[in-house]
Amino acid sequence: MIPDRTKAARELLAFYLEAGVDGALGEQPVNHFGPEESAATFAAGTAAPSAAATSQPAPTGPRASLSEPRTGAAAATSVTPALGPSLALSPDTAVMAAREAAKSAASLDELRAIMQGFQGCALRVTATQLVFADGNPQARVMFVGEAPGRDEDLAGLPFVGRSGKLLDRMLAAIGLDRTSAYIANIIPWRPPGNRTPTPQESQICLPFILRQIELADPDVLVCLGGPSSQALLGFKDGIRRTRGRWLSFDTGKREIRAMATFHPAYLLRSPLEKRHAWRDFLAVKQALAARSNT
Repeated sequence: MIPDRTKAARELLAFYLEAGVDGALGEQPVNHFGPEESAATFAAGTAAPSAAATSQPAPTGPRASLSEPRTGAAAATSVTPALGPSLALSPDTAVMAAREAAKSAASLDELRAIMQGFQGCALRVTATQLVFADGNPQARVMFVGEAPGRDEDLAGLPFVGRSGKLLDRMLAAIGLDRTSAYIANIIPWRPPGNRTPTPQESQICLPFILRQIELADPDVLVCLGGPSSQALLGFKDGIRRTRGRWLSFDTGKREIRAMATFHPAYLLRSPLEKRHAWRDFLAVKQALAARSNT
């Protein structure tokens, strides 16, 4: 029988792993929001330098550690590289950087490469990998969810867990599959512990999904869930009041039809709502058929 303390320790480690923590920076805990020199010496396991040992006062606070140059022993023991370069950008600066980066992509392949190297979103530090898209980028219909979960983070593809299997069945019911649909998310990196993305994270990632939609240029856009419909279609009300309504969406090249419906993960928790989602998918099927006849 496993001792209680050992079991508790294993459960705590499992929690950290699920939250995205997969490594330790040092043997001692470090307060990254305290004085920089204190954090550095704790991480290095050495005594703090005396005031006479340095000619410059030690900067304090995380912003100082990201902006002030460091030399000598302080540079060797700095812990800021482990925090990730994404923390160097303020949210407003990161949003502007994302807009410029997304605008420069001339193809979906270029956009994927740009997002792989983008440093402006801290989620990339805790995620396993970028979850860009799945399906056929030449498809006439594009589905956009909110963010990848654990299964998607491991596979590098959107909608591959339980909700993804339900989405596959919903697509099959109207004669589609992943060779005739294109699937992506607003957020391309998994938030730690599958938490809800912050408004700042959504705003930083929004230029990328907008450019992704523009480059894919589908005939019909389907937003899966409230967060996706709010970000892309501007809805303020909940998904129950907004689903099933056709809107016009500007891809950047032309106006296309767009609709919001329930996220498959929500349908797993609320199976009675599947009847409404079925109506929405039938409407999508009819819209695609009407488009083929014009």
